[in-house]
Amino acid sequence: MIGLMEMPQTVEWALHCCWLLAQSDGESPVPRRRIAEFFDLPEPYLAKALKQLVAAGILTSVPGVSGGYRLARPADRITALEVVQAMRSEATMFRCTEIRQQGPVGLTAQQCTRPCGIAKVMHQAELAWRAELARTTIAGLVENAPGVSERRAAKWLGPQSRLRRGTPTT
Repeated sequence: MIGLMEMPQTVEWALHCCWLLAQSDGESPVPRRRIAEFFDLPEPYLAKALKQLVAAGILTSVPGVSGGYRLARPADRITALEVVQAMRSEATMFRCTEIRQQGPVGLTAQQCTRPCGIAKVMHQAELAWRAELARTTIAGLVENAPGVSERRAAKWLGPQSRLRRGTPTT
């Protein structure tokens, strides 16, 4: 089944990576290799996604042998919308191509000066979708994750985990 809105797979990867990094201590960078291993993702493709998140100011990259990635600001100040926008090149999800002007009985450009009902409803749906993503922070995603997920992340991050240090994840 195809979803209403098809997004690049890297959107999911980016959100999960931010979720994982939100559970680290925030001081020690998490190496790209470790992030890729945690989710069993191909490291070369993940590198491109992480680079986009750095360019968007969501992550910081620390070079060197002990380098890696960490959130650029607190998890409660990074929204899911920011992450999605960093990973998508298109400004909008729906692009009207004016198919009503095509075919043997197509309308003229003069008859199509106003958006049709389909374009209107898709625009409204996108506004609602964006509003929900803007209300959702990475900290909120961590808070709403099942305990088993948080424990899994803490186990993987080891001493770098906020959970292990007793530090709240927000």
